[in-house]
Amino acid sequence: MSRVWNFSAGPAALPESVLRRAAEEMLDWQGKGLSVMEMSHRSPEYTRIFEKTRDDFRKLLNVPDTHDVLFMQGGAVGMNAIVPMNLLQGFEQAAFVNTGAWSKKTTKEFSKYGLARVVLDNANALANTAAACYVPECASLLDRVNGQQMAYLHYCDNETISGVEFNGQIEALAGQLDCPVVADMSSNILSKTLDVTQYGLIYGGAQKNVGPAGVTIVIIDKALLNRALSICPSAFAFGTVAENGSMYNTPPTYSIYIAGLVFEWLIEKGGVPWAQAQAQEKSALLYDTIDNSDLYNCPVRRQDRSRMNVPFTLADEALNSSFLSKAAEHGLVQLKGHKSVGGMRASIYNAMPLEGVKALVDFMRDFEKTEA
Repeated sequence: MSRVWNFSAGPAALPESVLRRAAEEMLDWQGKGLSVMEMSHRSPEYTRIFEKTRDDFRKLLNVPDTHDVLFMQGGAVGMNAIVPMNLLQGFEQAAFVNTGAWSKKTTKEFSKYGLARVVLDNANALANTAAACYVPECASLLDRVNGQQMAYLHYCDNETISGVEFNGQIEALAGQLDCPVVADMSSNILSKTLDVTQYGLIYGGAQKNVGPAGVTIVIIDKALLNRALSICPSAFAFGTVAENGSMYNTPPTYSIYIAGLVFEWLIEKGGVPWAQAQAQEKSALLYDTIDNSDLYNCPVRRQDRSRMNVPFTLADEALNSSFLSKAAEHGLVQLKGHKSVGGMRASIYNAMPLEGVKALVDFMRDFEKTEA
């Protein structure tokens, strides 16, 4: 069987070595005669798996002792409700930066629990597209947030649909804000170095850079663990989850195990600095190909382009179907853009090797020569 180059936005490609190891251990994990899928989450064997997974994650992002790491469920969409239920005690409102579909979804969901104050919005896109395609100027956040009794400031660090990514703008301001910063990093966590101390809460679904769908990772300042509203279900209360070591209820055990294998793979490669360098090289290659073409166009302002999700359009949309079908013939799949914006999208998370991006670039250049 020949594996394809999978550019899916999520669930996304996993490192091949991780998949092979999981296959080897599927029926018999380290001579125990059973699969990780079958283990009790309270067994000594699984406890070792879990604790190493958590410790490796902390090591990869240099998570300080001031912050706890929780393994939960529900994905980023679930967090849109879980976060306000956990952080609104004593507050009536929170601040939001809207840069695309996911941040707007978060803002809308919050409105069920409190007053959502949109303090920055890029509704006026820079290109002829429905996609949000730039990061607005963030310096004004200090005047718009401070003194307003906000529970927190929320933003999405990388918008998978529109391909917009922050480059540390809000992290740099966090120490001057009078409320915690909450960041959705579902699609770019572990792809760049972070100063975790600048965040009250970081969360992300696993199915991009971490592992299979089912796990949601939360990094939370311990000072925020006990601000949950009374309506928050116990299984989703950060304080309860932390107190029980992410074992208050049965966690997604197998997905956590796979995430642990991904963390081991990333540490062996050189950790987050390696991933950051790879992300820069891969995305630069793809964007350069687009920018030096008469057929392809990227609608995102250059300094705000995502290193994880690269959207592009064809000058002649009549060629879209041909592009996708011929790409599939070359083993390049999941390149169709999100239905809300159209065009194409190549998601190039940590597990996508440089060879895969080179294969895509070679195809794009040949397609332009022969079809355009």
